[in-house]
Amino acid sequence: MDILVVGAGEIGRWIADTVSAADSPLDATVAFADSDPAVAADAAAGRDAETVGVDAETTHDAVCLAVPMSAVPDAVAAYAPRAERAIFDVSGEMTDAVAAMRDHAPDCERASYHPLFAPPRVPGNVAAVVDAGGPLIDGIGAAIEAGGNDVFETTPAEHDEAMETVQAGAHAAVLAWRLAGEAVRDEFHTPVSAALDEVADTVTEGSPAVYAEIQRAFDGADDVAAAAGEIADADPEAFAALYERARGDREGRERHE
Repeated sequence: MDILVVGAGEIGRWIADTVSAADSPLDATVAFADSDPAVAADAAAGRDAETVGVDAETTHDAVCLAVPMSAVPDAVAAYAPRAERAIFDVSGEMTDAVAAMRDHAPDCERASYHPLFAPPRVPGNVAAVVDAGGPLIDGIGAAIEAGGNDVFETTPAEHDEAMETVQAGAHAAVLAWRLAGEAVRDEFHTPVSAALDEVADTVTEGSPAVYAEIQRAFDGADDVAAAAGEIADADPEAFAALYERARGDREGRERHE
């Protein structure tokens, strides 16, 4: 299988390594395309990969879009003609991505994958929407699983709604806690604050542009801000009610699991 990976950043390199790994069920070769040719060349160096221009007319068995979420619809329109059999993305937002692939590649196998981790923290969970299955998409999913990842099925709507909580809301809450707090000696940390501090370190080790894309795409930060305002303004009785509501939400999540 010949796969063109559009976007040669961390996620593009992760999917390239995953599909071409020795334990992958695919016999895949990879080419990179990137708006910055130097980035594509750097990704190809040290890998059994080549680079192609973003305006080239090459065609490939499959095209993978590993571009920022806001760029996916335009990237699908631009690169769908270069996909002979399959097109998929690993961007992180699914509703618009799947709709664009349906519009511009109606005769191709199609899927959207979201690795729920940063590449330095592989393996992990990968959300998947298989919109039009077939042997190539089956092979992509099998290659991701062969890399030690847990692939689970979802829908675009369910995925994007979940991202409001687990990405936009979680990141906003953690960053707000870090920004609002002052540095303290380690001895002062409680188990809760120590855990939050570690999570904040994890969040801030990434790319600001990636986290800005998440906040742009999903509305969870507004809900976190509203909840924080309720807590800040609550009298003891109102606070107790909020606390019990949070406890009930936790118990509900445990039952759901």
